[in-house]
Order: sequence, then structure tokens, then C-alpha cells
Amino acid sequence: MRPTIFRNFLMATTAGALLATSGVMALAADDDLVLDEIVVTSQRRAEKLQDVPISVTAFSATQIEAAGITNTQDFINLTPNVSLDDSFTYANTFIVVRGVTQINNADSPVAVIVDGVAQNNQKQLKMNLFDVERIEVLKGPQGALYGRNAIGGAINIVTKQPSNDMEGFARADYGRGDTVELTGGVSGPIVKDKLLFRLAGFYKQSDGNIKNSFTGKNVDFIDHDYTLRGKMLFMVSENVTIDVRASYTNFQAGSIYDSLVDSGNANDIQLPREDFEGVTNGKNTELTLKLDAELGFATLTAISGYTDLKESYRGDLDFGNPVDDPGGFLGFLGPVGQGQNLDVQLLSQEVRLTSPDDQALRWIVGGYFLSTDRSLLTRAFFDVDHTGGQFETGVRLVELNEDNNNTAWALFGQFDFDVTSQLTLSGALRYDEDQRDQDDLVGGGNRKKTFNSLQPKVTLTYKSTQDALIYTTYSTGFRSGGFNAPGLGTFNDETIDNYEAGFKSSWFDKRLVLNGAAFFSQSHDFQFFFVDAARAAQVISNIDKVNIKGVDFDFRALAAPGLQFYGGLGVTDTNIKKDTARPQDIGNKTPKNTSWNLNLGTQYDFPIVNAIGGFVRVDYEHRGKKYWQTDNLAVQKPVDLLDARVGIQTDRWSLTLWGRNLTNERYYADLNAPAFSGLPTTIAFLAPPRTYGVEGRIRF
Repeated sequence: MRPTIFRNFLMATTAGALLATSGVMALAADDDLVLDEIVVTSQRRAEKLQDVPISVTAFSATQIEAAGITNTQDFINLTPNVSLDDSFTYANTFIVVRGVTQINNADSPVAVIVDGVAQNNQKQLKMNLFDVERIEVLKGPQGALYGRNAIGGAINIVTKQPSNDMEGFARADYGRGDTVELTGGVSGPIVKDKLLFRLAGFYKQSDGNIKNSFTGKNVDFIDHDYTLRGKMLFMVSENVTIDVRASYTNFQAGSIYDSLVDSGNANDIQLPREDFEGVTNGKNTELTLKLDAELGFATLTAISGYTDLKESYRGDLDFGNPVDDPGGFLGFLGPVGQGQNLDVQLLSQEVRLTSPDDQALRWIVGGYFLSTDRSLLTRAFFDVDHTGGQFETGVRLVELNEDNNNTAWALFGQFDFDVTSQLTLSGALRYDEDQRDQDDLVGGGNRKKTFNSLQPKVTLTYKSTQDALIYTTYSTGFRSGGFNAPGLGTFNDETIDNYEAGFKSSWFDKRLVLNGAAFFSQSHDFQFFFVDAARAAQVISNIDKVNIKGVDFDFRALAAPGLQFYGGLGVTDTNIKKDTARPQDIGNKTPKNTSWNLNLGTQYDFPIVNAIGGFVRVDYEHRGKKYWQTDNLAVQKPVDLLDARVGIQTDRWSLTLWGRNLTNERYYADLNAPAFSGLPTTIAFLAPPRTYGVEGRIRF
């Protein structure tokens, strides 16, 4: 980290902390003024956030509404040491947690859990968030409880439960690019105290805000994106409940609108210029059945999940046009298009027993099963008329067709033992096995391989007072290996060992919260992703050994009646220690790594007249340099983002003016240099420009 950068973030965090602390100290005598207490289920049981010995960033329903969180990107932008960037198709994202990176067509580096069910495909991470009760982001390996893919952490999303009284809500939002978002829901009893329901939905469409310089059209349009979700809660008896959940998502939107960056400079912002504009279509059906039964000595929880996910895209492969790029694909093949059909079915079952909370020895034991059927058809074809139908009827250059059947299972257990009233020893152990089977539907042939891992975790927590604790943890994570497309080889499973020490504290009668952690991790067979455009293929490979170290820090402060300050700092330093395939990269940072990021914000709620109040919220995010590939040659300069919300509200309704990226920072969300794309020119995916709009909410 450069000295000037260090001074900047040190000054910013010091100023924020001093301002918040001075305000809190001035209010120390007011016993009615406290921060909201957040309860989380990050360790599979309800606990106060400040009592959990894990680095967790959590958002309550009140905070979600106040921050205007409506999708995954929104809460990730408020979480230190985590980044999320759009790339390629409409549903495709890359998440990076403490330096551990998402890769295409493979397992996520974080376990994403929605209402207790793991979202086991990369395309499920980007989601519209509505009618949500709580979001929890756990950083650091969480494999002992969450299993495979929790190598970087876990994201736990809890939607609102059905209510015993009739209630409802509606939200309408209109923004730049003729963007319209509509959300609504209703909940209540079918049979009071016995059978409850909740129904909610989301709809979005947009003309887009990123222009194609050749066609003059906006490439990031959304023709439609909607989700319907229904929940039924059966209170079978005083000790038994059954929760049934179903959701359906359907979308059509612009995609693969990468810009050609002829200079190769990661900070040279260019608009897309392809003549064949990309489109993504997708749909996702999810069904969940959850049983909770109080057995006295423990609570039995059984969760069944089913997912049917489909996504297809069609678009340009040369990313150019005949005027600016007459050579076409690879400079001599002329216009070429590409497309994929992805079809995934997931069936999962988890069963666990959880002991009561009021015992010195608390424990959880359980088992997990997952069956995955995934097919992927990839084609590259000569582009004659810029239509998606050429995927079926055009002259093909490349065809890859694979069918993958995976079976995974796990056994796990965890205990917490209060050695004294202040000292707690926690331990966990999980065994995961992943059996992978791939059929080549074009060239014939079959590949099979089994990956497995034993993942221990040990934590020692010392609670010095009711408002402060320190902890030290050794934890592990495992991300399964697998097969690339036929003819492109295999990749190894990735494992990580993490050593962490942290603290959590509340000050001035719970008006100031300060939390922090320092960590050191060793990753073996670090997985990363690149594109082989000549074979229209997306490839996963391994780096033998990577060291990762850094810190997390966050604070919240109630500085005056209605006035809150909050923020966080994340620093992640990755270092490639061994790379057999590319020894020239030893000493470099890992792909898509951002050295540090800083979040600072404030919200002020104030009375106006009678029951009407006003509010102002400002959020600032600084992202340090981003290193796009393992050679560290393409480096994006730091990015500063400023968001704001201002409005009026009552207990029943609110009206808000909002803006995101108000300074109109232009930068790339993804970038692939020729050495990692197979194309003669760097390609890059633009991040959204400045957007703004108006939002109205009502509750009834």
C-alpha cells in the first residue's frame, strides 16, 4: 500500500471515528438512546451479532430499507473485503471475498444460503432482494458448518416469514434509462395461529444506460426481470412447524457487451462497438420444504430444496464491427458470434439436530446431500445476419457439449462449551465428498473423479465484559475440483487454512460498536478463470500456493438523536508463492484482487411536522487498485463511489430521491487481456454509470 493511500484512508477512518465518538460521548447520559441490536443465525442458531466470534457484516430489515438495498450488488458495496462485479451475461457475476475469487462455470467461493437452502450455482448469486428480513455476510472459511464452497465465507439471506395478522406493502421506483422497478407483497392468516401465507413479487425493466457506439443503442437494457415468491407456514402443533417456499424468476436482458480496448490500458474507458448485440434469457424455479420439530433434547430441522435453472445467451465473439474492425474474429475470420445453453437441476437435503441454547455445552450435528445435473452447450459460428437463430442454423466454428452429473454428501458437527462464564471453546468438523461425472456429447468419452476434504475449525472466545469479547480461530475451507469443457483438461480442488484473531465491542451504553479482525490464510491449488476465445471456451486452472493476509474493521455510532455514522475498512494482500504453470507470476497478486476498500456513511432522521419525518443518507466507497490477471500487468486505478438518498416518511409511507455513483465514475467491472482471452485485443465489461431516480413505498 502506498504511503499516500495509507494516509488518506487513515485520515478518513480517524476523522469518522473521532466525529462519531465525540457525538456519542456527548450523549452518554441519555439512557433511551441505543443502536438497534441485530440477531443473526450465522452459526445455525439465533445469537446476538456482537456475541458471534466471526467477522460478520449484517443488515436488518430496517437497514435494508434505509440503504435502498434491492439486489446483491447493493449490500456487497457496503461490505469491506468483499466485491461483486457483473460480467458477460446478465446473471453472471464475480464475487471476491478476502482475495478468494469466483470463477465461471464452477463452484462459488462463498456459500450462499437463502432461507436455509444453499444456492449451488454461480448464476444464483445475483438476485433481486425484496421482502427480506436479514442479510448476513460471513468472512473467512466457513466450511465446518457450510461445507464445500464456503472457502471464502458465507452469505445468509433470510426472507420475511408469513404473519399472523393481515399486512402488505408496495414499492415503485423510476430511474435513469426509463428504469422501472415494482415490488409488492401481502401476508396474513388463512387459519389464525395454524396456517399462514406470504406472497411477494418483483418486476424490473429498463432501456439501459450504456450506449453501443456503433449501433447507437443501449446494450444494458432489461426487457423484463421478474420474480414471484410464495411461502406457507403450517403450525402443525406447538412443537412442529412446516415451512413451504416456492419462487419463479424469468428475465431477458442485454449481455456480452464487452468493449474492445485497443490500447490495452485498463483505465482507457471505451464504449462497446459490436455489430451483433448480445441477449440473455433465463428462468429459475425453486421449491423448498422445511420442517422444524422440538424434541426436548434438541430441535430437528430438515430442509429439502429443488432448483431448475436455465440460461441462454447469444451475441458477438469478435466484439467489433466491419467499419472499425474489418478483419473480424482474430483479425482474419470475419464476423463471428457465440452462444451457450445452460441447464441445471439441483436437489438437496439437509438434516440436523440443534441442542437448546441455555446449556453450557451446545451442539449441532447433521448431514447433507446434493445431486446436480448440469448440461452446457457452447457454439461459435460465422455471423451473417446478427441474429440469435444462427446458434442453431449457422455455420459452426466450434461446438462443445457436455453433461455433468455430480453427487455430493457431507457429515458435520459443532460444539460450544462454556469453560467459564467468560471463556468459550468451540469446535467443528465436517467431511465433504464430491463425485463428478462428465459425458462429452460431441466427441464421446466419459470422465469421473471424486474430491473430498475434512474441514476442522477451532475457536476460543473470551468475553471480558458484557460488551466486549476477543476471539482466535483456526478454520479451513474446501472448493471442489472438476472438469473443464471436453478437451480442456481438469482442475484441482482448492483448500485453505485460515488463522484469525478478532474483537467485538460496544461502548457508551451501546451507542458505539467497534469490531475488527486480522487474518492470515494459505491457499493450496487456488482456482482462477480465463477465456480461450479461439476455442470459444471458459477455462479454470490452478495456482499451486497463495498466501493471503489482511484486516477487517467496522463501526456503527449513534452520535445524536437520529444521527448515525457507520463504516468499515478491508485490507487484503495476496501473494502468489508457487505457480508451476506460470512461474513468472510468483510474487504477484491474485486475479481480481483489490488491495483495500473503505466504506463511510451517515444517516440523519429528523422530524418535520406531526407524524412526518425526513431523512438524509450518504454512502461513500473507496476501492483500491484492482489487479485483473496473475501477471499484474493490467491494473485498474482506485475507484471512488458516492451514493445518496433523501426523502420524507411516516410509519406507513415514504418518498425518496436517490442517486448512485453520483460522481459518474467510469470503470470496468471485468477485464481480460489478450494473454488471458485468446483475442488480439483487450476486452472489458463496463460498470454502470451514474444513475438516479425516485422511489415510493407504502405499508398497509
